[in-house]
This record gives sequence, structure tokens and C-alpha cells, in this order.
Amino acid sequence: MQCPVQNRDNADLLLAYCARRLDAEAAAVLERHMQQCEACRAFGEAQKAVWAALDAWEAQPLSEDFDRRLYARIRREEEGSFWTRWVQPRLPLNPRPALSLAVAASVLLVALLVQSPPPASRLAEVEMVDAEQVERALDDLEMLRQVNLTPRAEPPVTQAM
Repeated sequence: MQCPVQNRDNADLLLAYCARRLDAEAAAVLERHMQQCEACRAFGEAQKAVWAALDAWEAQPLSEDFDRRLYARIRREEEGSFWTRWVQPRLPLNPRPALSLAVAASVLLVALLVQSPPPASRLAEVEMVDAEQVERALDDLEMLRQVNLTPRAEPPVTQAM
């Protein structure tokens, strides 16, 4: 038998064993494997603890009007728009401080971008251009000049007054 913890195809065997859904023969084979495999034994013990906790758990009784209150709340949530439910409650009461903070952050960002030199990694990328790529690009430009596909800008004609 392949280890169910290591082989995902057999992983459902451990869960079925812990849920007591395996037949006697398959359970016996898995129990023999679990005696030798520490990972499967630990998984089985953890699953047994989970099943024991679920067996001991008792749901709290619901109030008589739970369904009515639940559906009323769902209806109220569906009636409200996105703006009134999510955006408007999160807006600051006075937007001026937020606006001034946003402007200051924008000015600071622009100043940093203008004054900072390009990173060294970008310079290294520019220097590492393949010579064959440059040669092919120049050949392509020469071919375009010969075919005359590149439009030439003519100076505008001005009339003398």
C-alpha cells in the first residue's frame, strides 16, 4: 500500500477511515500501515480528535423569530446601494484634511521622481543590447528607406502678406 499522506490518490482513505466509512478489510490494511507510518498515525489521531469534538458539540437553540430577522436583514442589505452601504459610511466627515494630504503626497512623489536618477539596473539593461539586434534594426530601417514607407515631414507653406 502506498502511504496516503504522500500519495494524494489515497488521501481519501485516511478520511474515510477516521469517519468509520471503510470496510473491515480496507480498515485492517490501513491500520497495519498506520502502525509503521508515523505521519499517517499522527494524521489519524488528529482526525479522531476532530471527530470526537464534533460528536461532543451541541448546537445552540435558535430563537423563534431567527428566520424572520435573518430574511429582513438580507432584504435591507439588498435594498441599499453600494454607495450607501460601503462608500458613504467610510468617508471622512471633513474631506479637507484628506484632500490636503493627497496633494502633499502627490507633490512629494513628483519631486522624488524628478530628482532621482534612473536605477543602475536600467542602465545595465540599456548597455546589454545585443549587437545582432542593432544590426537587424538598422537593416530594417534601410529597407524602409528604400521602399520609401517612412513619411517625411514637409515644412508648412507660409504665405507672405
